Amino acid sequence: MGVEHHIAVCVLIAAARVVDVSLGTLRMIAVVHGRRGLAWALGFFEVLLWVMVVSQVIRVIDLEHWYYGVAYALGFATGNWVGIAIEQRLAHGEQAVRVFTRRGSELAAVLRGSGYGVTSFIGHGKDGPVDMLYIEALRRHVPDVIATVRGFDAAAFYVVDDVRYKSGSGPDALALKK
Repeated sequence: MGVEHHIAVCVLIAAARVVDVSLGTLRMIAVVHGRRGLAWALGFFEVLLWVMVVSQVIRVIDLEHWYYGVAYALGFATGNWVGIAIEQRLAHGEQAVRVFTRRGSELAAVLRGSGYGVTSFIGHGKDGPVDMLYIEALRRHVPDVIATVRGFDAAAFYVVDDVRYKSGSGPDALALKK
């Protein structure tokens, strides 16, 4: 077998691992979000592909073909990166942003002006009174919320939480201008 054959096998091994590990990353996120059907489908194809690839690699790997193992590891590592990148681009779900600031009413007005629903609370922090703003937004909009908060009040502290279950006004509860 020529060098071209071994390079092609390495590329196929790495590509298959990128796909199966990316599917695994997306499957785990589906599990965390309680999306059982999607998790099942992703898991099925992830493991099917994994079994097919690993069985072939184990069959041919030895000291002479060590580069197949390197291709396998390279595909695994790259698959993690690709899976996370895909998940971040899809950005499914909703998140709650809790902001602690001393400029709550002004910041709430700015966020509301941008189309976000804001609920404010008065609290007492270590150094005195603070306002807590609660903003629920689609996950893909959270970077905009954070940029607005940081641009308005660099001293503000914020926490972002995933929303798994909620009550409210149904599917239109998060209707935003954006």
